[in-house]
Amino acid sequence: MSIPAPQPAARRPLYTPEERKRRDASGWTLVQGLLAPVQFMVFLVSLGLVLRYLATGEGHTAAAASVVIKTLTLYAIMITGCIWEKVVFGRYLFAPAFYWEDVFSMLVLALHTAYLVALFTDAFGARQQMYLALAAYATYAINATQFLLKLRAARLDQARQDRALAATGAAA
Repeated sequence: MSIPAPQPAARRPLYTPEERKRRDASGWTLVQGLLAPVQFMVFLVSLGLVLRYLATGEGHTAAAASVVIKTLTLYAIMITGCIWEKVVFGRYLFAPAFYWEDVFSMLVLALHTAYLVALFTDAFGARQQMYLALAAYATYAINATQFLLKLRAARLDQARQDRALAATGAAA
């Protein structure tokens, strides 16, 4: 007699049907979809400028300005993301579907803000400020990956739901 293999526990889809409808109907979804790649491009340019400064000692003003711009884009996406989360899930932060992404986002915000404080108070030296920027950027890269994985999970959930709906329709 063979023992059946254990089945993986069914996980809750990222969005309920109602949440998916609110997500798809919200203009904030488009705002997030536009801001995310803009922020990523700003990140890449800034990262290059920060690394150039650290490697050559040249271009501090451009590197520092780029980190400020990156931080402002981060604030913009965080504020609009909170509004989006309220529209879709009924709370501004820490909705169960995005809880860990939001927790890690707080670290990202804290490090970017610490950079601004260091820059505008002239705390640390220029190199140390750039290392702080790199720490902020490392957390941003992790957080962006978290959100990309969530986006992929949402697409897989939708594909499963579409297949189940098609199978139900075909059976009828």
